[in-house]
Amino acid sequence: MTHPAPGIIWSSLPIPAVLIAPDNRISHVNPAAETFFNASARSLTGALALDRLAIDAPLAEAFARVRDNQAALFVNDVDVSVGDRPTVQCNVQIAPMSDQPDVLLMLISPRDIADRLGRAMNVKSAAKSAIGMAEMLAHEIKNPLAGISGAAQLLSMGLTAEDRELTDLIVEETRRIVKLLEQVEQFGNLRPPERRAVNIHDVLDRARKSALVGFAAQMQIVEDYDPSLPSAWADGDQLLQVFLNLLKNAAQAAGNKGGTIRIHTFYDQSLRVRHRDGRRLALPLQVEIIDDGPGLPPEIAADVFEPFVSGRENGTGLGLALVSKIITDHDGWIAVDSVPGRTVFRVSLPVVPRNMEAE
Repeated sequence: MTHPAPGIIWSSLPIPAVLIAPDNRISHVNPAAETFFNASARSLTGALALDRLAIDAPLAEAFARVRDNQAALFVNDVDVSVGDRPTVQCNVQIAPMSDQPDVLLMLISPRDIADRLGRAMNVKSAAKSAIGMAEMLAHEIKNPLAGISGAAQLLSMGLTAEDRELTDLIVEETRRIVKLLEQVEQFGNLRPPERRAVNIHDVLDRARKSALVGFAAQMQIVEDYDPSLPSAWADGDQLLQVFLNLLKNAAQAAGNKGGTIRIHTFYDQSLRVRHRDGRRLALPLQVEIIDDGPGLPPEIAADVFEPFVSGRENGTGLGLALVSKIITDHDGWIAVDSVPGRTVFRVSLPVVPRNMEAE
């Protein structure tokens, strides 16, 4: 019998927490640990801790020592890695559970977590300043966009149907940019998604076509779709913004030399995450944007979804932060795995709820 995981406190812990059963298998993980391991609780439960976690310390001996002495053990400044991901320097605490002494609680505290919390406070202040600047500039930016859209509509009157597709694209994209500006202005108060049944492949196809005639013209975009995917429960316009941002990020990483972007969709019924209110939600729809670029700079890889974190000169660092916020508002999950030559952004989304299928 393993120790039952605590409820609200367990879910709210900001650092990875793992319960280790007497046989040294993982019996429970909290949401922060799911993120740290880049795996769902279901896939981690029952796995040997020594198989899923590489710590630069004799972990088996540490478990045995804690059980024998019935006293907590602290291992500071140790390198920890999960799978093929880079090592992270952490402080590790292992303690016996009072009512089941052979069950251990392991807390993994990345050394940079305090620094990240401090930066988050500065980010909020900087975000407010950026929003104020965007509000001042929005009117000046929208005026020329209106002129571009109007000129394109006039040009389309004397064009063939084939050429008119390009002017229609100009009009459509200028309207989308205006909408994007409005969302950037309200970055801290993005409107809630207007959800309905959405064919994820239709949205991806729109994003792909727009990318190929614009920022990704030098790229090859390969589709690797699961045609049997059910509809997503999402706001189609907001998802389009997400995928365009991810495709743009991949194209910019490749630079002028170009490269290949693969869009991979599949169904993973086992993936579940814990919602902010404690509910466990299934996120079976998976979309991966995979590029063969140089990878994320190691110094920003852990913070890439935070505002104003950018690996490009003159980058605003708002694109991926906005992507993360939109996916979070959809009760979804986004993660990144990056090594030189392969970067994967994975978006996980819910399907249409059963009570909404008839509508």
